[in-house]
This record gives sequence, structure tokens and C-alpha cells, in this order.
Amino acid sequence: MSLESPVLDIDPLLDDPKTRIIVCCGSGGVGKTTTAAALGVRAAERGRTAVVLTIDPARRLAQSMGLTELDNTPREVAGIDRSAGGSLHAMMLDMKRTFDEVVVQHSDAERARAILENPFYQSLSAGFAGTQEYMAMEKLGQLRAQDAWDLIIVDTPPSRSALDFLDAPKRLGSFLDGRFIKLLMAPAKVGGRAGVKVLNIGMSMMTGTLSKVMGAGLLRDVQTFISAMDTMFGGFRTRADATYRLLQAPGTAFLVVAAPERDALREAAYFVERLAAEDMPLAGLVLNRVHGSGADRLTAERALAAAEALEDAAAEALEDAAADAAAEAADALDEDGARDEDHGRDEGDTAENLGTGRMVDPSPGNAVRGSADGTQEHQDRTEGDRQARTERLTAGLLRLHAERMQVVARERRTRDRFVSVHPEVPMVDVTALPGDVHDLDGLRMIGLRLAGQPAAA
Repeated sequence: MSLESPVLDIDPLLDDPKTRIIVCCGSGGVGKTTTAAALGVRAAERGRTAVVLTIDPARRLAQSMGLTELDNTPREVAGIDRSAGGSLHAMMLDMKRTFDEVVVQHSDAERARAILENPFYQSLSAGFAGTQEYMAMEKLGQLRAQDAWDLIIVDTPPSRSALDFLDAPKRLGSFLDGRFIKLLMAPAKVGGRAGVKVLNIGMSMMTGTLSKVMGAGLLRDVQTFISAMDTMFGGFRTRADATYRLLQAPGTAFLVVAAPERDALREAAYFVERLAAEDMPLAGLVLNRVHGSGADRLTAERALAAAEALEDAAAEALEDAAADAAAEAADALDEDGARDEDHGRDEGDTAENLGTGRMVDPSPGNAVRGSADGTQEHQDRTEGDRQARTERLTAGLLRLHAERMQVVARERRTRDRFVSVHPEVPMVDVTALPGDVHDLDGLRMIGLRLAGQPAAA
């Protein structure tokens, strides 16, 4: 008997006009991208003007939505049923392009060019730890400010840890507020010739040491970048704080996505606790790829016992058939030997009978009778072989069912452990599909499962 949790009602969440942002979060490989896409399709076909922002580099979202590509610009998804008045756009975060847009938007042309051409900035914008997560927050803030969509669905980055998305703004802010950065910014902030002279003495000593460690070229690039970015640092912090408050607002809903596996649900539990600590609104948990069975009344133990019984019966039938075949072969050899002896003895009688114009009775009835007996025995063997094959096939299917029921039981135990720790979290189980989702129909099917409805046959 599995533990019960509150049911997560997806459709009321999507239909509520007060819901403006849905954030799908969780560890990697649990189906966040597919969930976000399915939510977008279902929301649009229920009348919402939705946009899906994904950070997934595998481009599965574009393929499933029939788009040749996704980039930093929202693109409308064709094939959406717009009878309810909704629409759907989708985009994939381009981390560097978003960073470039922020630089251009918040600095003058000369300063923007100096920043964009700086080698240190190019490395920072392309791969600095936390930049992807921070730029996802920046893009979310931009989309919300445009107010072109009444629902934004965010597929969080495929990070090693699900907590990276929430930590990213603080991590980048800590970098920008760090002592090293402040020290490099000091020359630009010091006023007065005397102050500059005193600072330059200390800076020359420090830069001489850093040049040996970092290289003179890299240090110069960093100093140039810091000098150009000086007026923007406060903006980064301000926007990060604003977006963080936006995530805490009542119009935002977090959906934690997990698979029925120990590591994924442990990560989900951490995230649930973190969201509660940060006062962020948790809508519930989506448990993806849950396995079930239409014959769950047949337990794994009973299925294995039946499979073993059938396999034993099939083995016995094959042994009996082999013994019968051996006995038949021996009888046939005996009959052949006896027939050869009779043939030599009866040749004279046959000639005499033929000479008087009469035919010897070769006892055809006996031959026919023997042939009929052989045919019946062959049919019996064939039927026995067919039955043995059927029993082996049935046993194999029973073993597959037993394995499935063992998976179901293991997933249920894992789910129950999560529910026992967080009984207040609403949940919805999404049954695993037999194959990958690669089109809008597949996303609609996932949407039905998210809404707790059986998929149409």
C-alpha cells in the first residue's frame, strides 16, 4: 500500500491568469525540457499566450515542436490549436548573446565596444561558472518586462545540481563584489593626484606579482574589462535582485520535476526544502517516467512461480517427445530388418502365384495401417512441440511481467520515501511512454498525463 500525497492539478494552474511564470526545475535527465514543452502546448491550446524558454542544448524542444532551430529570439510554434485564442512561442537561451545584449543595453556605444572586444569578457561570457544560470535569469527578466506573453515557462539549465539556478545570481554577484575585483577597480575609483600616486606605488607592486602568476596580457585584459564594466556592476546586482524577487512573487509557480529514482528524488527533496527556505512558491512535484502495469494484480512472485511451472512442463514434454521419437526410430529399424528377411523367403511363392494367373496378397492393409499410425504419431509430436514452444513463450512473458512488477515496486518504495518526508507536496505521476517524444502529438500526450487524464487510444 503506497503512501498518498495531495494531487497536483495542472490544468487549474495553467488556466489561472494570475499564474505568469512557471519554472520547471530538477536534476539533469529527468525530463524537464519535455515537461516544459508539454506544459506550453497544453497552456496555449487552453487559451494562454505562452512562451517556453529552454536552456537545453540538445535541441530536443525544437524538434518536438516542429522548428528547425531555436535561438535567442522567440519563434512561434506552428500546428497549435488556436481555437481557444492561445498561442505558443519557444526560444533557446544563447548565453553569450544575452550577455552581449545586456552590455549594449546598459552602456554607451564606445564602452560597449570596448567590453565586447575584450578577450577576458569573451571568456567570461562564454563559460564562466554560473554565467548560463545568471543569463537565464536575465532573459526571464527581459521576457517578463516585455509583457508580450501572459505565461512564461522556464526550463532551467541542465546543471549537475538543481540548486545552481537559484545560486547563480549570488555566485556572479559574489564574483563581481569580490576583493580581487574591487582591488582591480581601485585605480578607477580613486580621486586626486596624491591618491593616485600613493595607490600606483602599491598597485605596481601587486601587478608585478600578478603578472608573473597570470601573465601580463591576461592581467591587462582583466583590468581593462573591470574599468569598462565599472558602471555596470551595480546594474547586474540590481537586476539579479529584481529577478529573484520576481521568482518569489505570487504569480510564479515552481514545478520540481523528478524521476522515480533515488538520486533524482533526493535532489528533488533538497530543492523542495530550499524553495521553502527562500520563500518561493512551490506548486508541486511532477514524477516523470513512472512505470505501471495493466495486470498489476498478478504479483512478481506469482508470475515467476507460474513461469517456472510452465518451463518445467515444457521441459518434460520435450523429454517425452524425444523418448517417443527414439522408440519410433528403433521400431522402424526392427521393421526394416524383418522386411528384408521376408523379402528373400517370399520370392519363390510370388513367382508361382504369378504363373497361375493369381496375385499374391502383399497385405497392403497392413502397410496402410502402419502408415496411418506413423502419421498420427508425427501429428502428436508436432502438437507436443507446438505446446512446448507456447509454454516457453508464455513463461518468458511471465518473467518480463515479473521484472516490470519489480520495477513498479521499487519505484513505489522510492516515491513513498519522498512522501514520508514531504507529505504536504502535491504530486502528479506521469506514466512512461513506450518511446521518445518527437512531435506535438507526443507533447499533447504528455500534457494529458500531466493533467491526470488517460491518453486517447
